[in-house]
Amino acid sequence: MKKEICYEIKDLKEMDRVKRLKLINSISGIKSANLIGTKSLVGVTNLCIISSVTHIGSNPALIGFICRPNNKVKRDTFNNILENPYFTINSVEQSKVKNAHLTSGKYPKDISEFQECGFNEFYIKKFPAPFVLTSRVKIGLELAQKVELLNGTFFLIGKVKVLNIPIDFMEKQIEKNVGVVGLNSYYSIKKIDDYEYVRVKKK
Repeated sequence: MKKEICYEIKDLKEMDRVKRLKLINSISGIKSANLIGTKSLVGVTNLCIISSVTHIGSNPALIGFICRPNNKVKRDTFNNILENPYFTINSVEQSKVKNAHLTSGKYPKDISEFQECGFNEFYIKKFPAPFVLTSRVKIGLELAQKVELLNGTFFLIGKVKVLNIPIDFMEKQIEKNVGVVGLNSYYSIKKIDDYEYVRVKKK
């Protein structure tokens, strides 16, 4: 018989901060890992790894992600997007997982994570924010809405302006994807099966 543990709210509140952080970040399972690229008004580029990217709609094409509170810890990504409302979402390649993880560090504002963590900047059609050269999926977005959530975090929604993907992306989109659980555990993702779109017949 498998052993289980049941936490109540008081247990979570009394738990060590880092342990609680890892636990709550892990219970929702594997999430897609992405790199957010931004540029400050003075031209310093920024890159950070994010595991909260989700699509909002396809027409218009909207994608959003969560930004943590800005009051206690400096958030260059958040600040850059508020100043210069363009950002990029880039896929994390398996060969670059360690480099991508390094972007989670708290670097000085005048230091570019692109240079510090071993990534090359790439620009597409004069889009004002930097893409990651080695990423298979490169999405350029303009901030469309900033939504404050109940815990003080922000959900930033961007309108897709540029999309650069491999020509066979729809056939091989999962093969090289990287997922993350918690703060620092990374996984490759394998396809299980394909199923038909479910249409329920009216009786």
